[in-house]
Amino acid sequence: MHYHPPARPSLSTPVVSSLLFINGLLFLILPLRAQWLIANFALWPLHVPDTAARMLGLLQVPDFRLWQLVTYSFLHGGLLHLFTDMFALWMFGTQIERLWGARMFAVYYFVCVIGAGAVQLLVASMTVAETGPYPTIGASGGVFGLLLAFGMMFPNQRIMLLFPPIPIRAKWFVILYGAFELYAGITGTMTGIAHFAHLGGMLFGFLLIQYWRYRALRQL
Repeated sequence: MHYHPPARPSLSTPVVSSLLFINGLLFLILPLRAQWLIANFALWPLHVPDTAARMLGLLQVPDFRLWQLVTYSFLHGGLLHLFTDMFALWMFGTQIERLWGARMFAVYYFVCVIGAGAVQLLVASMTVAETGPYPTIGASGGVFGLLLAFGMMFPNQRIMLLFPPIPIRAKWFVILYGAFELYAGITGTMTGIAHFAHLGGMLFGFLLIQYWRYRALRQL
């Protein structure tokens, strides 16, 4: 499980710094243009039935656009939502970017974001008749991909949990958190959280790391 893609270690983290800046800037702009930003850049499900729209009292539901698979990750619904995502991005992302370098890190992060969005799009589109149309926003899909990468790159590094305040090795933290997300997604626990998007980010991150590993072995 412990695999390092070939890269030149670096002390700078331009991608993480840029992501923090862009997410923070859009959070400040969101109250000024909330309706337009959510309608065009949040992730909306496919083919919303008229009955589902009427159920929520909506005359028109925003359409899905391809760019929403990326742009949804730059929007956040509140200060706590922004803080938790950005804190995790900084905490895990800086070490991963220093290890892999900016280019590889950027590829990995946005593969996780797009993969998480694709999984969430599938789930939301399949259940829209029952749950109604709703937008998905937040960087959590990419963050969960970084969490998985951190657990694979630094499996024995200890992480201090907040609740309860105990240290735990990164690999066990990733496994337990992933299992909880799967349970929560299947059972519908903690509604309003895109659990399957989180799992999608982890899945696509794992597949990309395995691809890099396979490519590196073939070059030996």
